[in-house]
Amino acid sequence: MWNRFLMLVCCALSLLSATSYAQAADELNFLKALTDFQQIRSMLPSYVNGRASALLRERSAEIERISTKEGVEKRRVYTRKKMIEALGGLPERTPLNARIVAVLDREDYKIEKVIFESQPQFYVTANLYLPKKGKAPYPGILFPLGHEEGAKAHSAWQQVLVSLAKKGFAALAWDTLGQGERVQLYDPDFGESKLVRSTTEHTVMGIQCLLIGDSLARYTIWDGMRALDYLVSRPEVDATRIGCTGNSGGGTHTAYLSALDDRIKVAAPSCFLTSWRRLLETIGPQDAEQCLPPWLENGLDHPDFVHAFAPKPYLMLSAVRDFFSITGARETYAEAKRIYGVMGASEQLGMVEADDGHGYSKPRRLAAYRWFGRWLKGVEDTEPEPEVTIALESELWCTQTGQVATELGGETVVTLNQKRVEKLLPKRSEWSSQADLESYRKEIQKEARRLSGVAARVKATGQAVPVTSFGVIERPGYRIEKLIYESEPGIKVPTLLFVPKVPEGRKPAVVFVHGRGKAADSGPGGDVEQLVQAGHIALSVDVRGMGETRQAADSDDFFRYFGVYESAMTALLTGNPLVGMRALDIQRGVDLLSGRTDVDPQRISAFGKEKGAVPTLFAALLDTRIKKLALEGMLDSYQSAVRNKIHRGLFEDVIVGALKSFDLPDLVAAMSPRPVWIMNGTDPLGHRVDEKGVQTQYAVARRAFGLADAQGALRIGTRLNSVSFSESYNGWLDDK
Repeated sequence: MWNRFLMLVCCALSLLSATSYAQAADELNFLKALTDFQQIRSMLPSYVNGRASALLRERSAEIERISTKEGVEKRRVYTRKKMIEALGGLPERTPLNARIVAVLDREDYKIEKVIFESQPQFYVTANLYLPKKGKAPYPGILFPLGHEEGAKAHSAWQQVLVSLAKKGFAALAWDTLGQGERVQLYDPDFGESKLVRSTTEHTVMGIQCLLIGDSLARYTIWDGMRALDYLVSRPEVDATRIGCTGNSGGGTHTAYLSALDDRIKVAAPSCFLTSWRRLLETIGPQDAEQCLPPWLENGLDHPDFVHAFAPKPYLMLSAVRDFFSITGARETYAEAKRIYGVMGASEQLGMVEADDGHGYSKPRRLAAYRWFGRWLKGVEDTEPEPEVTIALESELWCTQTGQVATELGGETVVTLNQKRVEKLLPKRSEWSSQADLESYRKEIQKEARRLSGVAARVKATGQAVPVTSFGVIERPGYRIEKLIYESEPGIKVPTLLFVPKVPEGRKPAVVFVHGRGKAADSGPGGDVEQLVQAGHIALSVDVRGMGETRQAADSDDFFRYFGVYESAMTALLTGNPLVGMRALDIQRGVDLLSGRTDVDPQRISAFGKEKGAVPTLFAALLDTRIKKLALEGMLDSYQSAVRNKIHRGLFEDVIVGALKSFDLPDLVAAMSPRPVWIMNGTDPLGHRVDEKGVQTQYAVARRAFGLADAQGALRIGTRLNSVSFSESYNGWLDDK
């Protein structure tokens, strides 16, 4: 009875505590109080989409000026160049080492099970469908796969592949990354991917690729090109008559491969082509292989895939009720039709719409057979689609176990990325003088400014900050001013300004950026209160996409992996990483503090916590008004995202190509001799890294601070949960 009574008391106290916390959070937030500020959660997507729309308008004006064949050819060369740059270049052509491991003999066709290496020991499992009737060499069809379950054994894909073989085509399909026999993040305990979905694998591995300056599509496109190498090497195939078709992700790669590989003579992508304008209005950016930053900044859109193929025969296969906007598909077709007209080849561009949903449905399949028959055989195929016997997935396996990982091993995207990093990391010179260090510092700052996009926004800082007040909260010993300031047009930053009730005079100030928002550590007894009690004015901010300005996520699980993915990816596509935008928000907070008569502008600091840490580091590096810096719970390095197979919550901190120029320890090194404290460094899963491990990763920073004769200014340590903020940061707080 007594135990039950204690349990009831504890439950009641917990409920009261939760209620008090909720009330405190409501008091510190703005949304419920502001009837005119309800769009704050859509502020970030509206901003990045607006930037994207402006770039697309500029592109449309440029396309309108194309009126000659020479203009179309110039555009084709430009598109291909920018695509390859976005991919990070293409790998070296190495021996395929192809082998046929088994053959399934059917009545009027056969299926050869093939394994080849698109890169050394990077194994690709494929099925080659060959006719047993008619006369070789046959026209060949490259068939990249969509993301459906079963990979190359998916029933719709088998329907297409067998039908093509029965109609006299040699057709090749291969497992793409994360699917079928090529799961990249295979878990032997689960017997499947650690991340379940292939598209989740794509985006997690895509983070690694982007940091290196590549795209995941570098691997998937190269697999396709090497598949084509194999297809045209076969004596049964006529290398002058090659077509390419696929649905969804296969439609994506039909568009990619056709734009990049001149050996493809006829193309028919299904359920992919739309337009970026309509994508941003509807489903947003898709997984990493379907986004090629900085695509929009480069002035490119879906029609450019088609233009790059002109004047060869191209058939757009679309679904009226697809999640890829049919309006966008029609707009792309209309633009491409004009370009084909300029080339005198209007007849060679077609579009077929079916009143159905996403998938390679029968109306689109029949249209594809007609198209390939017309342009690869000279006779339009009007025969009905043949009956097909669907094989089991295991029947089509090229490995005995059904997984390359368990039978062949070899390379994965992760291991290949790790090798890429080893080659791409800048070679740091051994500094021997202050002049060497200063040169290094300037180079890191220049590259950080350029790659983060802060360079494009630097003019915004140092100006008066428009501020609106929304009331004051009185607390013992200090007050909280609820403010909203404008970082740049279209961006409002909700802010809590903590001002101690102490004698008049200028005080030190701190910009406090918490990844979970301004209210996370702003309650009684929290970190911010302890800053104020130490005599600091504290500005706790919701930089765009954090706290109250965080847009609603499709699911908590997806957010856990990728955060505000759509906005962050759109930002990368426009060449303006979210990290740089957030750094500007922080710098504008410094502007706000610098303009106050109660703040000492020579004693402004910055504190970044968890997801607020990386943008705070960039802001401090690029703004010397920030005299000291503390970073808690920050990712230990970008390199660790490449060393580790899986990670969570890193996408918002991605800067394309960062690892070609710097890593986070380099940014800290370039802060020297300004004081920097790093506490509780984390790995890519958000787990705390032991202090010794962080010290090792920051050897370059320790060396820089030593050469600057400021060894004590860099501190790397651990803040225990049981130790208060004021105790953990005693020296940092005292150094005013």
